[in-house]
Amino acid sequence: MSPPPFSTHRHAMQIGCRCTMRTVWPLLLVAAALCCASPAASAGTGRCKFPAVFNFGDSNSDTGGFWAAFPAQQGPFGMTYFGRPAGRASDGRLVIDFIAQAMGLPLLSPYLQSIGSDYRHGANSATLASTVLLPNTSVFVTGISPFSLGIQLNQMKEFRNRVLSSNGNNGQLPRPDIFGKALYTIDIGQNDFTSNLGSLGVESVKRSLPSIVNQISWTIQDMYNIGARHFMVFNMAPIGCYPAFLTELPHNSNDLDEFGCMKSYNSGVTYYNELLNNSLAEVRKKLQDASILYVDKHTVTLELFQHPTAHGLKYGTRACCGYGGGTYNFNQDVYCGNSKVVNGKTATAGACGDPQNYVSWDGIHATEAANYKIAYAVISGSYSYPPFDLSKLCSP
Repeated sequence: MSPPPFSTHRHAMQIGCRCTMRTVWPLLLVAAALCCASPAASAGTGRCKFPAVFNFGDSNSDTGGFWAAFPAQQGPFGMTYFGRPAGRASDGRLVIDFIAQAMGLPLLSPYLQSIGSDYRHGANSATLASTVLLPNTSVFVTGISPFSLGIQLNQMKEFRNRVLSSNGNNGQLPRPDIFGKALYTIDIGQNDFTSNLGSLGVESVKRSLPSIVNQISWTIQDMYNIGARHFMVFNMAPIGCYPAFLTELPHNSNDLDEFGCMKSYNSGVTYYNELLNNSLAEVRKKLQDASILYVDKHTVTLELFQHPTAHGLKYGTRACCGYGGGTYNFNQDVYCGNSKVVNGKTATAGACGDPQNYVSWDGIHATEAANYKIAYAVISGSYSYPPFDLSKLCSP
């Protein structure tokens, strides 16, 4: 079953806490509840079928795991919502943050964060630069995180063992019966796709994609064996539209579509997403008492890149936080928040003053404004297969 065209929701996807009744989007009540409620009200007063969320992924859903392991994050990250760096690769909240808040749950604490964490409603094993497959290099050489999906799964197993052994007597851990009731979200694979894309080319990288998809499917089955039953698996966003890759990856003008995105690389992403969807269909046949959703964030994100102004934004393929100006405002040598001497002068990659008008935050990751729109498209169920309206399971 194909989701309805994203364009049908354009006027209802406008960002901002105006809380008017003009929208025709079916998620009005849920969006309004998150938009207008105080942070305290949206952080745990709601009732939802899912009492906890356990997340696995990369920087698209990392709420502080990488920076807990390697403390160094600086501003302007976190400037919009948190007012400080908060371990997220954005100016504010991520899709997983909006999902947690819409469910009436606190923002997820990173598994690796030892100070100030509260795991009563789940944990987040995602870390920036993580891959599905076990890396064969070091974070200090290539920047790839050591916390691959397999390591994150092992973290989950250890967490579960600690919870079970606590017998519900640890005030910072969930109840032992929570694991079969929780929602398990998986948003990873982009770094496997892009890490060698420039050197190998898209056709070569495509040959490795079946092993990545298979690993995700095996991980779901492994989680199922320890009691997990509810899964949301996100597909890959159109990396051919990202300012960083438009700057770094080899291509010519003939490879650009009418929206300025690279057709060849987006075609590779589409191939990956087809493999993932087909693989999850096979897993459903094996685990018939489990709910396994394929979440199509690709369609939503692509629509934002192609028609930003239709959704209350202004800039699609231009980074808010970057250096160099021009079409993309991205320079791989002067990354967001960093400074470097260029031609004898200090160059600093600073943030724009209006991130709410951008799809791309730093050339690689989305702004809070874009994440908000993606999250509520996901929550509506219109972009998942099988269709699943998460909002109907929760009450504000």
